[in-house]
Amino acid sequence: MERFISARTIGVLLFFCPSLALAEPAFRVGFAERDITPDPKKRTVYLAGFGHNRQATGIHDRLTARAWVIQTDRQKLAFVSLDLIGFFLANVERVRNRLPNFDYVLVSSTHNHEGPDTLGLWGPNPFRSGVDASYLQMVEAQVAAAVLQAEKNLQTATARIGTVPLPHLIHDNREPYIKHDELVALEFFDSAQKRLGAVVQWNSHPETLGSRNTQISADFVGYTVKHLQHRLDVPVVYFTGTVGGLMTSLKTEIKDETGKLLADGTFAKTKRYGELVADAAEKALKNAKPIQLTPIRFRRAKVFIPIDNRLYLLGRQLKVLKRQAFVWTGNPEQAEPAKPADVEKRLCLQTELACLYLGELGIAAIPGEIYPELVLGKVQNPVDPGADFPDAEIEPAIYSQLRGKHRMLIGLANDEIGYIIPKRQWDAIPPYCYGRKKSQYGEINSVGPEAAPILCGAFRRIAQNLAKDQK
Repeated sequence: MERFISARTIGVLLFFCPSLALAEPAFRVGFAERDITPDPKKRTVYLAGFGHNRQATGIHDRLTARAWVIQTDRQKLAFVSLDLIGFFLANVERVRNRLPNFDYVLVSSTHNHEGPDTLGLWGPNPFRSGVDASYLQMVEAQVAAAVLQAEKNLQTATARIGTVPLPHLIHDNREPYIKHDELVALEFFDSAQKRLGAVVQWNSHPETLGSRNTQISADFVGYTVKHLQHRLDVPVVYFTGTVGGLMTSLKTEIKDETGKLLADGTFAKTKRYGELVADAAEKALKNAKPIQLTPIRFRRAKVFIPIDNRLYLLGRQLKVLKRQAFVWTGNPEQAEPAKPADVEKRLCLQTELACLYLGELGIAAIPGEIYPELVLGKVQNPVDPGADFPDAEIEPAIYSQLRGKHRMLIGLANDEIGYIIPKRQWDAIPPYCYGRKKSQYGEINSVGPEAAPILCGAFRRIAQNLAKDQK
């Protein structure tokens, strides 16, 4: 005999139990990790992030791919963090091909400067790539394995979110001095209120060990994760956020427990810095509030950006940077693959960005190292007289497009295109801004001045389309 509940009965239930009408779909989360440490005894490992020919002499601590999977009755998403300098979109697409049952897979890098060259820029000399193709294949396989294991570990969960400001834990290395100093932390619990895992997002270059270190390490991120895992007794996934500008742990004053100032380039400072970030995350979680992470909505977009960096173009010609190029047409939404005969034409690359809503949490997935000004809506105005494009329009700020109650940014998401600099703050030719005799660091590692306008404009479009979808 078929059973049913009448509409009148449902109305009575909702009248006396109004919370039933507000109930949100349940979700499940799972965590897993896989080792992605290269072996310098088996092959030469060129360390990334500083100069050429910095060869690894050993392993101080392991590099890891950490996965967080969230699933509802309708969608399944994976978020992965790698202890690497960066991971190109082509590598991410190959990972996605291994995970056809996922609606969306995000792979981000911590931008670790003490791991292997995965982009090609830090080989034995400027004319040779430092990338080991077999290593990249191993990483792709390990990322997929971590996601599939996290899927097997899925459990029904509730979530809490907390934030804490940490201006004292980052140094801004470029004028104008604007810091994105908010740490975001999420924690998940099962029905018995037992912790299942945690997610931390912080905005600082993992480069505390500096350019002289030759031991493979996850830099401060490894210590942050290890410390939190010990304190919380659950898996922890760490994401890098806004690190352009330059948000760094270098030159940040860090003291040990006795008050002694610790030096850059030492494991003592790296360990202490990582533990202080972990302590801050724990503080954020102690004051965390419940957050609903359903329903899940997201949009992503592929965009084309002109390659105006001559060193990048040269690197591509020398096959140091192995990345497909397209012919720029002036349309960031459409371009054709470049042919060998197109070498004299203006070229562009294809990248991806995304806007996601996990219930009350809005997430911006940005494919590079974005400047805090572009995230927080603090682009310089009026512009310094020395700027190269003083009349450039101010880009729409990323966070102003996110409508969720809570916000988070994941940098180097699904790609690494370098620094994303406000166009009106571009300063590559004299006279230089702020009365400087030399240009500040940044433009040399940016694809070009059009990156920020195109990416911020595209993000606004997909965020607006998401808002329309909700209506």
